[in-house]
Amino acid sequence: MVRSIKNPKKAKRKNKGSKKGDGSSSSAIPSMPAKVWQPGVDKLEEGEELQCDPSAYNSLHAFHIGWPCLSFDIVRDTLGLVRTEFPHTVYFVAGTQAEKAAWNSLGIFKVSNISGKKREPVPAKPADEDSNMDSEDSDSDEDSDDEVAGGSGAPVLQLHKVAHEGCVNRIRAMTQNPHICASWADTGHVQVWDFSSHLNALAESEADVSQGASSVFNQAPLVKFGHKDEGFALDWSPLVPGRLLSGDCKNYIHLWEPTSGSTWNVDTTPYIGHTSSVEDLQWSPTEPDVFASCSVDGNIAIWDIRLGKSPATSFKAHDADVNVISWNRLASCMLASGSDDGTFSIRDLRLLKEGDSVVAHFEYHKHPITSIEWSPHEASTLAVSSSDNQLTIWDLSLENDEEEEAEFKAKTKEQVNAPKDLPPQLLFVHQGQKDLKELHWHAQIPGMLVSTAADGYNILMPSNIQTTLPSEL
Repeated sequence: MVRSIKNPKKAKRKNKGSKKGDGSSSSAIPSMPAKVWQPGVDKLEEGEELQCDPSAYNSLHAFHIGWPCLSFDIVRDTLGLVRTEFPHTVYFVAGTQAEKAAWNSLGIFKVSNISGKKREPVPAKPADEDSNMDSEDSDSDEDSDDEVAGGSGAPVLQLHKVAHEGCVNRIRAMTQNPHICASWADTGHVQVWDFSSHLNALAESEADVSQGASSVFNQAPLVKFGHKDEGFALDWSPLVPGRLLSGDCKNYIHLWEPTSGSTWNVDTTPYIGHTSSVEDLQWSPTEPDVFASCSVDGNIAIWDIRLGKSPATSFKAHDADVNVISWNRLASCMLASGSDDGTFSIRDLRLLKEGDSVVAHFEYHKHPITSIEWSPHEASTLAVSSSDNQLTIWDLSLENDEEEEAEFKAKTKEQVNAPKDLPPQLLFVHQGQKDLKELHWHAQIPGMLVSTAADGYNILMPSNIQTTLPSEL
């Protein structure tokens, strides 16, 4: 799997207006009827330009923090467990992929004043214009026919940077103590950090003042452990605070056990069960001693740390590298995996003993899957990103209903020439970012997704996702 960002360039201030593929949409109204464009299927003719349809989003914003980031994580906050009202505020941690090793840093940042719109599942009238808001640190795409809910203007980015040796392959914040974060460096080191001072400073800062990071803080990690090689696999236990797994390209997995709130004992004897690089790790959402791993060898392994350093079971999952996995926290029998060949699969782990545990397999993407994650609010929904520059959202409970589709088209007087061969489970396609690397759902804001790519971040809330949320939300 090609994980690094191709030719990383530091983001610069954008001019007013939009460029093709930057996630922003033009204010010009197309004279021809709109047509859904399929990457890998349709070609852009000379003079043609892709345009974002802002009516498809309740909220869509773009921003960057300088150098591109291969990995980031959303930090849990105390602003509310289920937030549905705009404007939103979100906290992040991220790690850069700078042109030179010494230029890298860990970013701790807050994005506030994230505005958006409330829409009915069937809009009263089609959108006929859009507006583009631009600032030095963020861009937004909004449909000007609807009133912006909960705020006006562009989101505000406030950023702290901590010096980091080498590029950051992956970063994860602990669920139970989100100020504690672990980072994987391309130097072969995994480090654990305490970012409480930075998060507290951001929480107390004025929300209407943008802050760039002109200075970089020098901070020592709480713990630093050297693997035999660099790696990408990293996961905090959702059940045991402080318990951590890290996996490397030498197929070694190490278990970190907390000995206090700021110290860890790293087991130097690795868990070995793969024959190639360990690409991703996921703790079980219900069993504190059980975790899953995936590898370039095409296999997924299930481990129980009480049973020794070998897998409890292992099986062939894909014909190519297995890049990413996600264990469903609302339906703990379901494990999703994404492969280098562009396919992704859903397995029911209860069926492993019977042989074939695959309950769904999709070949929609034609390039490597770079990230996959189940929704924290809807058990049948997951999001996938791919090297084909698409972020897709899937609802496995959906089936094709021609009568309902005809009724919807009649109500909306839909003129879009939608493709006929799309899987009925495909709920949404987001495009406009280049070299997509990672995505995450916001656990406290239903329907919000954040993604990172070579050209920065997108925060998006598709307008049709809210229809799948529980009614009490």
